[in-house]
Amino acid sequence: MLNEKQLQQLDFNLLKVFEALYMERNMTSVAKTLFISPSAVSHAIKRLRQALGDELFVRKGQAMEPTPACQQIAPQVIELLSKLRKVLQSCGEFELSQSQQTFTLAIHEALEPIVLPKLVAIFRSQAPNAFLKSIKLDRSNMPRQLANRQVDMVIDIARPIQSPIMHASLSSDHFVVLADKQQFAQHSLSKQFYIDSQHIVVSNRSDGIVIEDVSLLQQGINRQIKVRCQSFNTAKNVLKGTDYLLTIPSIIAKQFMASAEFDDSLMVLPLPFEAPSLNTHYYWHQDSDADPAIDWLKQMVQQLLG
Repeated sequence: MLNEKQLQQLDFNLLKVFEALYMERNMTSVAKTLFISPSAVSHAIKRLRQALGDELFVRKGQAMEPTPACQQIAPQVIELLSKLRKVLQSCGEFELSQSQQTFTLAIHEALEPIVLPKLVAIFRSQAPNAFLKSIKLDRSNMPRQLANRQVDMVIDIARPIQSPIMHASLSSDHFVVLADKQQFAQHSLSKQFYIDSQHIVVSNRSDGIVIEDVSLLQQGINRQIKVRCQSFNTAKNVLKGTDYLLTIPSIIAKQFMASAEFDDSLMVLPLPFEAPSLNTHYYWHQDSDADPAIDWLKQMVQQLLG
């Protein structure tokens, strides 16, 4: 236990490293998150070990696992740091027109061309000195990125999430089918024709089911996947001149049709059976609830997509 003198001499910057390592369990990741060197992370943890008289973290393979003493104090330390951030965020008024803050948004690449141009227009008008950064959506690291403020907001499909990550509904969409017009001029798209056809799917992952298949499998529809690619734009180009089908959210189909690059060789068809809606949510960390800058960003995104 720290005595009064030791507590006064404790460098509270060490607690940021402690918090990050408890969440990351990897010193290299902590170094990247805090923009410091791995040796600085190691030195900070060494100083905390000496001050608290406990190892705090022990190496197991590539991971740094917390000791029982670390497990005991970590939740309270993290909660206190969270409260401190809220107090500091409330200091001074947020002046939108003068803010030079960087807002970081993680969003699926298919939604980026729909959201970003409109959001940039709002920034140019209301926050001309601020910076907007759109980065690739990483679902597995989303809670960590929001907690560490690497990301201010995430826009993604609705999925199970736990506190302290908060979320709210943005929009509800439905699936449509994109097909080559010449290939399907003589066909009507029935449920059986859909099942018998070959399909293109889009996913960043190398295997596993994609978003629309979650809905389709619930209805006993198992598609024949012929091509798997990484972007809807690539899938659209692959589709031309083939008898494949591409099932996509209607908002993306509308974006394609409005694009100057879209030609009339493709057609949009309604899905020939009922399927659950595709719901889009936006996600943020509860620590940012007291941040007027993030509140403004949430309002703008809700205005664009809500």
